[in-house]
Amino acid sequence: MDSPCIKRCAIDPRDGLCEGCRRSRHEIALWSSYSDAERRAIMLALKTRPKLAQASS
Repeated sequence: MDSPCIKRCAIDPRDGLCEGCRRSRHEIALWSSYSDAERRAIMLALKTRPKLAQASS
């Protein structure tokens, strides 16, 4: 299974999730060791994780 990474890697300090793929640091670090079932579960969970609005300048 492919990674959800979109090459916009930065951990948002407001929620601790990657601004690009919305995974946690833990999920990113362990991605290659997860089973396909675990990856599918994370991919489904990502659909419910809201994107944070960009802070206004």
